[in-house]
Amino acid sequence: MLELGQTTTENPDDVALISDSTEATFMQDVIEASKETPIIVDFWAPWCGPCKTLGPQLEQAVTEAGGKVRMVKVNVDENPNISTQLRIQSIPTVYGFFDGKPVDGFQGAVQGSEITAFVAKMAELGPDGGLAEAVEAAEAMLAEGAAVDAAETFAAILEEEPDNAAAYGGMIRAHLALDDLDQAEAILNGAPAEISSAPELELAHAQLELAKQAADAGPVAELRSAVEADPADNQARFDLALALHANGDVQDAVDELLELFRRDREWDDGAAKSQLFTIFDALQAQDPIALNGRRKLSSMIFV
Repeated sequence: MLELGQTTTENPDDVALISDSTEATFMQDVIEASKETPIIVDFWAPWCGPCKTLGPQLEQAVTEAGGKVRMVKVNVDENPNISTQLRIQSIPTVYGFFDGKPVDGFQGAVQGSEITAFVAKMAELGPDGGLAEAVEAAEAMLAEGAAVDAAETFAAILEEEPDNAAAYGGMIRAHLALDDLDQAEAILNGAPAEISSAPELELAHAQLELAKQAADAGPVAELRSAVEADPADNQARFDLALALHANGDVQDAVDELLELFRRDREWDDGAAKSQLFTIFDALQAQDPIALNGRRKLSSMIFV
């Protein structure tokens, strides 16, 4: 059995990738260390069954990250003050620390793919040889309309780091900007399984779905006339929302879908709600349209 503080896995630079910590060393092992490298903390206990499954899965994912993230194990029975300070109420609990503070986490046993995605997300916070700056530069190109240059930059990033979720998502969106939907879909389908659920790919996937819909969208004026003539024509209202979004009128599209949901939330197996979630997922998390739309939808759902 490992003693507290004993290294379980080391990287080539002789820095412990996986180690134990105590109340006496937690500040150094986690808070201070996370200012240099993302630290994943596994709160566990010997009597915890799920911990025995989760721990090795985390260790494997951290090892495969190749030093971009480290893992610290804390036995809650032997270090109760840490649990109290961090308000750990059940185990297993996993926190991700970066720059001296917790930035993410989860409780309980989760799927292996979720563990891999969590470790990958934490690893992206750490030093990456300038790839983060390259991603930002490519995003700026894309925002300025230079989609070809952006795609080439994202491709170069992926040559350096094949599982970079931000670059994969950016590459997909660059091809969407070039109206190359087939290539965008091929890139999405070719993404490594361990990052398939990353937020960047989920956003790109939603944008791809909306782009496919846009290709078949009808004329806005004609559909609007149909809705005005018969407000109860759910299909016309849904098609109007698709056409509005295809024309870039995202807020109007959301408004029409909310109205459709208000009128008949079960229509076409809840198509209005599903379409709203697709639109929200295609927007940045803090986009006002997404924030306000989610709030309005939630208020309708729980009426």
